[in-house]
Amino acid sequence: MAQEWLLSVPALGLLGLIVGSFLNVVVHRLPIMMARQWWGEVAGQLQDEASHEAVFGQALPAGADKTSRALETALQGLPRLNLAVPRSRCPACGHVLHWSENVPLLGWLRLRGRCVACGTRIPLRYPAVEALTGMLFAAIAWRFGPQPVTLMWCAVAAVLVTLSAIDWDTTLLPDDLTQPLLWAGLVAAAVGWSGLRPEAALTGAVAGYLALWSVYWLFKLATGKEGMGHGDFKLLAALGAWLGWQALLPIVLMASVLGALVGLVMKLNGQLREGRYVPFGPFLAGGGLVVLLAGTERVLALMGW
Repeated sequence: MAQEWLLSVPALGLLGLIVGSFLNVVVHRLPIMMARQWWGEVAGQLQDEASHEAVFGQALPAGADKTSRALETALQGLPRLNLAVPRSRCPACGHVLHWSENVPLLGWLRLRGRCVACGTRIPLRYPAVEALTGMLFAAIAWRFGPQPVTLMWCAVAAVLVTLSAIDWDTTLLPDDLTQPLLWAGLVAAAVGWSGLRPEAALTGAVAGYLALWSVYWLFKLATGKEGMGHGDFKLLAALGAWLGWQALLPIVLMASVLGALVGLVMKLNGQLREGRYVPFGPFLAGGGLVVLLAGTERVLALMGW
């Protein structure tokens, strides 16, 4: 009885609002954490004489070591940053949010979308992510019922929401999220949690990766340009591991059509600058969520397959 209540539609919808608040933190901080790591690697490379000589055929330029030390000093002087520290605060004035200001949805509504200290507008995206995650968790609870495996699918949805928001902001799909999602899908199939046979999950992962990898190289060979990032291969591979190879074509078709429409609207509205492109990851994730909630067989039947 307790399990039925804890995994009910209202309970998981509420959990989704709370998780969505945390996802906003991940979306904001993870790209910064990654960038800090990359600059640390740059500092290390500027001291690697053997690597520089192997690549460029000459010794490190004068001043490289000084630049490296300056980068390391600057990085060490930055305030600590991870997914737990520091506490949430206004990026404009540094006001540390009181717990009541952090209550999902209600905190934003109570503040009328503005910082209580400086009045800076709080982007609508924050409550939107919370609301979307809450609705997805509730929909998954309705789809799968009050069973432990429902929490697993909620976790998958949370990762897809996070990847979508990060990709939209930065055109990056972090390996820190795509690779665990892929491996978790294979493990879930191996232990019988996802409803797929292990060989079906493995086939889905391989087919998902190779499908977009092939498109990437065909486009690059034909145009000399990169049509998508490597993270898209990994994301579709992860979706194949969770949903099976049969789900891949509907996911890609939905993502392509919706992405093209959004890109066209943005182009007409002047929101898409010359040389920029609409990230594909959010649409792949959206297609995956549609298949997850509707079921692969139902989606294929609606498409007449």
